[in-house]
Amino acid sequence: MKKYAYYPGCSLEKIASSYHKSTLETTQVFDIDLQELDDWNCCGATTYFHVDGILAHTLVARNLALAEKEGLDLVAPCSACYKNAYFTNKCLQEDPDLAEHINFALEEDDLQFNGKIEVFHLIEVFANEVGPEKLKEKVTNPLKGLNIAPYYGCQIARPRKNGEEVENPQYFEELIEATGATSSYFPERLRCCGGSLIMTNRIAALSMVRILLESAEKNGADVIATACPMCQVNLECYQNAVNEEFGTSFHLPILYFTQLFGIALGISPKKLGFGVEMVSAKPIFKKLLTKEAN
Repeated sequence: MKKYAYYPGCSLEKIASSYHKSTLETTQVFDIDLQELDDWNCCGATTYFHVDGILAHTLVARNLALAEKEGLDLVAPCSACYKNAYFTNKCLQEDPDLAEHINFALEEDDLQFNGKIEVFHLIEVFANEVGPEKLKEKVTNPLKGLNIAPYYGCQIARPRKNGEEVENPQYFEELIEATGATSSYFPERLRCCGGSLIMTNRIAALSMVRILLESAEKNGADVIATACPMCQVNLECYQNAVNEEFGTSFHLPILYFTQLFGIALGISPKKLGFGVEMVSAKPIFKKLLTKEAN
């Protein structure tokens, strides 16, 4: 059994609880043990690094030190949390002076950052630890007939690792195909959803959401699969606002990839957190049941 330190982040505590539930359910199928960090703290999200870089690094370093104390690599389901953790880990490894300053602060919690662990996004665990073949072997309810648009967003691919394809990644598509579904062509899959811009420039943010929804719908997607709570919120919660602003009529379900994988793995919708969507997922289940009946 592979063990990781699991950092759910603030969003999965409340608004993205379905992501949390489906993450734990689906990883168990592959004997992946996600051990939630005890006493973890907020990573500072998107904005704190623009307010005070050193304090923001300290917040993230505390979580990294907690994972180091357990001797486990860190996994984050949220793309913003992942990006912060990955870059802080890398930055402190390359800047001993900064690491020394931050370790001075961490002494208050009897913690020490040594840069001895790696940081992964949850979807990287599925891509690298599980892989399409193992996923396919475990599928008991193929998502045949379902067109899924894979939305990477702008942050998962942002940390450029050696040998990794960042301009045209395919691992999300490959995992979707392994469930029996069709990976819908989605040319805007790496484009930003607007993030927290909705708070400062609403029209610009809604325009960005519109581009994504329009691209997915135009290419026949039944649903957009996301790997980030912020992306999920922007694409789902602001669909009505986009429709009102631009005279569109989007009604496209936005689900976490773990929820869709969970259905393919035969896990009950209730355990995967279905039923709290603002844009109903019932059309998806109806389509799957129709296909099965045929």
